[in-house]
Amino acid sequence: MSAAAVIVDLLVGDPKWPTHPVIRIGQWIRLLEKRLRRGADVDAKPSVIRLRGIVLTLTTVLLAWLAMLLIVFAADAIHRWLGYAVSVWFISTTIAVKGLKDAAMLVYRPLVAGNLPEARKYVGYIVSRDTDHIDEPDAARAAVETVAENTVDAFLSPLLFAILGGAPLAMAYRAANTLDSMVGYRNEKYRYFGWCSARLDDVLNYVPARLSALLMPLSAMLLPGMSVGRSIRAVWKFARLHPSPNSGIPESAAAGALGIELGGINRYFGQDSERARLGWPLRTLAAGDILQTVKLLYMTTMLTWIGVIALWWAVR
Repeated sequence: MSAAAVIVDLLVGDPKWPTHPVIRIGQWIRLLEKRLRRGADVDAKPSVIRLRGIVLTLTTVLLAWLAMLLIVFAADAIHRWLGYAVSVWFISTTIAVKGLKDAAMLVYRPLVAGNLPEARKYVGYIVSRDTDHIDEPDAARAAVETVAENTVDAFLSPLLFAILGGAPLAMAYRAANTLDSMVGYRNEKYRYFGWCSARLDDVLNYVPARLSALLMPLSAMLLPGMSVGRSIRAVWKFARLHPSPNSGIPESAAAGALGIELGGINRYFGQDSERARLGWPLRTLAAGDILQTVKLLYMTTMLTWIGVIALWWAVR
């Protein structure tokens, strides 16, 4: 079922119709956030704000799991093959390999064509940093970092939870990850309210991120121009420098494989912010590194898919 869902994602990607479940989850998060906050955070104690954030997190994740469970149960009650098809479809919507590739290529194509303003526009779609004045290496770096980091969030994690608990658990993971992307920030607005969402996302991605430390170097070994040894060394040396307990692993693996340095100075709301530098700057980042990172993503997907099939065959 999970292996079939990977194929569906690679062929279809993020569907425009019907409405993607993540859009509905996001709408629910915004609605419940508005109800829970009610403009009273200014006078509330941090513990109270944090409690409201816990309510948002638990309600959203449990609702996503329960709704998916009921949908699959109803479909299975009609016919077991319908239940299977529904499960495969909804698991595929929690995976975003094709969508991640498509987003990266929107940056790659204008960079190759020399259209930096167009590339900056699409970089702004995938990162929260200021993009108005970034140069080609920084545009390429943003896309590479996004693809590398989301090899875990958009593929390994939802696939693992689908294997463990089918479509309901995969959708619960996607709800938790969407919460983190919407409220899991350490800024003034979300420091307390988004605390639970951020911590839950860290916990759920902990094991998949460490699987990426094995799978991404193995993938690099099978791709020309990439270094498996350097990828492993980069994870060992640099991953712990990243502020996230998980994101530094796939980013370091990709940086080492490609022989580039990720991280560095990003600008947010006009202020420079230094990010941990991952990897060795053996050469300057270029548009081609985006394409190489997409190849690394797809090879990781293929190896994992083969592993899932082998596991299914062994236990059947």
